[in-house]
Amino acid sequence: MTTADDVVRETRTADAATGTANARSGTAGPPAGTAERHGPSGRGGALRARGGARADGSGHADAVVLAVDGGGSKTDVVAIGLDGSLVAHARGPGTNPQSRGWSATGPVLDEVRARVLAEIGTREVRTTHVYLAGLDLDDELVAAQAALAHWAEDGGAPSVLDNDLFALLRAGTLSPDAAAVVCGTGINALAVRADGATVRYPAIGDVSGDWGGGAYLGNRALWYAARAEDGRGSTTALEDAVPRSLGFRSVREVTEALHFGRLDPGAVGRLCPVLFDVAGAGDDVARSVVERQAEEIVVMASVALERLDLGGAGSAVPVVLGGGVLAARHPLLVDPVVAGFAARVPGAVPTWVTDPPVLGAGLAALESVGAGPEALDRYRAAVRAREFASTAAPIT
Repeated sequence: MTTADDVVRETRTADAATGTANARSGTAGPPAGTAERHGPSGRGGALRARGGARADGSGHADAVVLAVDGGGSKTDVVAIGLDGSLVAHARGPGTNPQSRGWSATGPVLDEVRARVLAEIGTREVRTTHVYLAGLDLDDELVAAQAALAHWAEDGGAPSVLDNDLFALLRAGTLSPDAAAVVCGTGINALAVRADGATVRYPAIGDVSGDWGGGAYLGNRALWYAARAEDGRGSTTALEDAVPRSLGFRSVREVTEALHFGRLDPGAVGRLCPVLFDVAGAGDDVARSVVERQAEEIVVMASVALERLDLGGAGSAVPVVLGGGVLAARHPLLVDPVVAGFAARVPGAVPTWVTDPPVLGAGLAALESVGAGPEALDRYRAAVRAREFASTAAPIT
């Protein structure tokens, strides 16, 4: 019998070691679920600063590239030497301008980046690649470019600025035909084709037809727990597990604490692991929610691939899967995802990414200045060998 582990490919064994990768510098968000074709200048409308680094990587030996990955829960900024050495790193809170707005996102990005710049001192910044959750539409990319334009005064404005899905995609595959799904705090997906066509979604929540992500799953855990407690819903172990995990005696206490502001609304997102624990113990209600999440992951990637005529029988198209919910690789999610792709898109090859997304952002930045395979391998090894700390520090 074929198991998930037989067919799921992990990126740690799938990294290519030769050639310069086709760095994904993104699209500017066509209408939901539609394909967009782009010319030779790159995929879509990813915003590029004028000038930028020379492609041959020449210049000062101590020059660096900056890579930024910002998601719903955290932001990583790294400085990487042109030889692939990891020079400095800083981490901060999440930076999703779609949900937080630029008034909150901008200062966080400025502060985290400033810590890295302070560590590298006078070293030249050759290029900066920024990949953020919540950059899905043309107007959002334009707003991001304006919000970060002042970086030109101190180290350089972003040379590439796009959705964090492109960093995930680069971390997982070099294939010019591929798809990616991120299921972390939220959920999003895209697919790309070698000729430049791209399919992506607005990914702005219920109003764009989205379902899932860690925050949403945590909300579902609380919803089912509340209905079980008051009798409107089916009996579920979530009724006890949810309040206990938050330090309360009942679901009603959790509800009132949220309503009156005594409990941070972000705590609901922390219920996602509780949901999986309860589902793993055999709870039918919790399992149904996890199964629904698996269906949505398959649907998002499958539709995007189908619109590009990719993934048919006899082909092998990587579907890169990342974000905290997927990276946990819980069997209750992995198995139906693998089975779902096999049934709907037989050429899809599920490829789990467990590396930090900033790996892909850094690889793309290095490639853009002509870094060779040895430099890419050195950076990849450095990311995998190091637990990212919460503050910047020189790396020796």
